[in-house]
Amino acid sequence: MNYKGSCHCGGIAFEVEGDIKQVISCNCSMCSRRGSLLWFVPRDSLRLKTPEQQLSTYTFNKHVIQHRFCAKCGIHPFGEGTDPSGNRMAAINVRCLEGVDFTAIPVQHFDGRSH
Repeated sequence: MNYKGSCHCGGIAFEVEGDIKQVISCNCSMCSRRGSLLWFVPRDSLRLKTPEQQLSTYTFNKHVIQHRFCAKCGIHPFGEGTDPSGNRMAAINVRCLEGVDFTAIPVQHFDGRSH
């Protein structure tokens, strides 16, 4: 399925292809404050519809995940990094996708605070 997503002001717009079977709720210092529900997909499944220059980036801790956000409205639509095998991945914040009932998607809790 093809999903459309954006930040609040529309400065960052994207499409992502795949099937949302579950999302992850992480309790690390970043995710718990942000309230994201993350859907992990191969990075090639994410297509930006706005110029990459409009993305702001924040990294912390081990500096391996690029947390992407809009400098204008502050919303975090996705992050980028690699999985343990070295594959490029995107962590999509399903709360930023259009027409998705994220309350109906199974949630896996991840203890990121301990990692």
